[in-house]
Amino acid sequence: MNYMLKKRLLALLYPTRCPACRKVIFPHETFCGDCLQKLTEYSGNCVIRGAELFIAPFEYDAKISPAILLLKRGVKGNAAYALGSAVAEKLENLGISRKIDVIVPVPLHKEDKRVRGFNQAELIACEVGRILNITVSTAIVEKIRRTNPQKTLTKRQRKINLKDAFEVSDSAKIRGKCILLLDDVCTTGSTLSEITKLLKSKGATAVYCAVCCKTPDFKKEDVENG
Repeated sequence: MNYMLKKRLLALLYPTRCPACRKVIFPHETFCGDCLQKLTEYSGNCVIRGAELFIAPFEYDAKISPAILLLKRGVKGNAAYALGSAVAEKLENLGISRKIDVIVPVPLHKEDKRVRGFNQAELIACEVGRILNITVSTAIVEKIRRTNPQKTLTKRQRKINLKDAFEVSDSAKIRGKCILLLDDVCTTGSTLSEITKLLKSKGATAVYCAVCCKTPDFKKEDVENG
């Protein structure tokens, strides 16, 4: 069944709501018109070491945070569709979408995913993959060690925290490939940088990093070294 038709039928029972303000909207809409005008476009210059490019459609602030929090709490509703659509549009506008071979969502540790029941980065990645007709793989990169939240740590602690936390399950799946590494929110860029380095070391030709939202930029040296 056509994806949008399914959304329309589902809306007959569960009205589609704006993930930022919860106002009822049409099934094909991402955010309501008012919220869409108020959302802050990310215009910073975050650099992820080793990546070809970093993109984020929105700056993380109080206007977009309700949509992110809904997704993290499992009240998915229209959030994954809205956020994934914004990422896909950005990739298309920049001409990146046609370069990508596979989309890799930033993984959760299996225990964290078991407790939460899902990985919000996977939900967004599936929307981006559907819109752009690109394969999504949730098995290429695994998180093999639980870590502390990066935003609570110093620059030096962030490096130690992520050391050997991820592994590539099968190098053959990424050798010679152009990868889109995707997450919901980027704060320091440390996680994206660590996984980018891992993917390149296992043979990926190029890694593009995309998130739905980027927090206000840190100093350049903190992002590059973090």
